[in-house]
Amino acid sequence: MELEAVRAPSPSRRLSSFFFRHPVAKLLLLLAPGLLWLGVFYLGSLGALLIQSFYRLEEFTGTVVREFSLSSYQALLSRANMDIILRTTSMAAAVTLACAVIAFPLAYFMARVASPRMKTVLYLAVLMPLWSSYLVRVYSWKLILAKEGVAAWGIERLGLTGGLDWILSTPVVGGPSLSQSYLGMWVVFVYTWLPFMILPLQAALERVPGSFLDASGDLGAKPAVTFRRVTLPLALPGLVAGSIFTFSLTLGDFIIPTIIGNSSFFIGATVFLHQGTAGNLPLAAAFAVVPMLIMGIYLFAAKRAGAFEAL
Repeated sequence: MELEAVRAPSPSRRLSSFFFRHPVAKLLLLLAPGLLWLGVFYLGSLGALLIQSFYRLEEFTGTVVREFSLSSYQALLSRANMDIILRTTSMAAAVTLACAVIAFPLAYFMARVASPRMKTVLYLAVLMPLWSSYLVRVYSWKLILAKEGVAAWGIERLGLTGGLDWILSTPVVGGPSLSQSYLGMWVVFVYTWLPFMILPLQAALERVPGSFLDASGDLGAKPAVTFRRVTLPLALPGLVAGSIFTFSLTLGDFIIPTIIGNSSFFIGATVFLHQGTAGNLPLAAAFAVVPMLIMGIYLFAAKRAGAFEAL
């Protein structure tokens, strides 16, 4: 009886068998495009940015001298530049705190109280602003907060014009109108980044076991104590994740401070100016290193506090 010749496996079958026997190689192949993109375009650009910050600008010719120098970082220590860094960091902290206070009740309602249908409606309400253009939203708020805008009209109808005038006369947060004040800028920042706080916080609250809350009540703890000792610690990872978004996005944003507020500079707008019309790339790179350094310190502190363990 003639034996049927055994056909040799095809190249695709041999390749499939190889990856079946070597799962690590399969994992590396799947991760290679993302890691390549991250390593070359993201980390590579950050490395180039860091290198640029150690160059200096020739004052007479305006050309970049590619020699190691700390002159750009020395320039950051000037009074004007330190004011920019402090102003940006303070705004980022205020925006993050406001987003946390506003987002927590809504996220708790979505995670623990709302029905599935209501939760879907709330998800759509949170995500719907992100469907529109970022610039359209910012310019819309400029019209809303203008001196003749809807916000001023509504405040006038409520008889609160005196309170608005008193707030706008405040030296730090005030200005000619809401659209030309730090207060208006803060409102726009909170509105823009609030979804990035709500979603991680809602996900963290959904992971809080209901039995823990019931056990706390059964042991005699009041609702405030249960929130402070049980709910808040377990929701801390989501709060930290949301704060990373709101804080870092505020630090680097240059569009909102350009459109809303007065002529004061923030880090993002300063980087945009120096790498553009001013032509001072080393100083722009040094300014760009500041948010990375701040976020690096924040992430290190959050990790030491154990906030990432449940993420």
